This record gives sequence, structure tokens and C-alpha cells, in this order.
Amino acid sequence: MINLWGFLFFFIGILVGAVITFFFFKKYLTKNPPITEKQIKMMFKHMGRNPSEKQVKQIMSNITNQK
Repeated sequence: MINLWGFLFFFIGILVGAVITFFFFKKYLTKNPPITEKQIKMMFKHMGRNPSEKQVKQIMSNITNQK
């Protein structure tokens, strides 16, 4: 019986830890996106193009809407 309770608490702990980690990671990514508008502009310039503000906003919206 004790092994059953130990396993149950262990399993619940893993589930709660995974959910908390998921929400903290999602919150972190919204505050600190993996790519910024400045980085997109630099990528365009390295390719020899001057991006318009519309292109940069479109790429940023595509990245944020991807789920």
C-alpha cells in the first residue's frame, strides 16, 4: 500500500512540475522572443536587401502566430 501511495505522489509531482514548467517557459518566451525585429532587419541586410517596415512586421506576425 505504501508503494502505491509513493508512486501516486511521485506521478502527481511530475505532472504538476511539467505544467508549472510549461507555463513559466511560455511566459518567458512572450517576454523574450527568440528573434526580434532588429535581428530580422540585420538578416535582410546580410542578404543584400533593405526590408520595408511592412515586411518586418509581416515576418514578426508570422512568427508570433505560429503555434
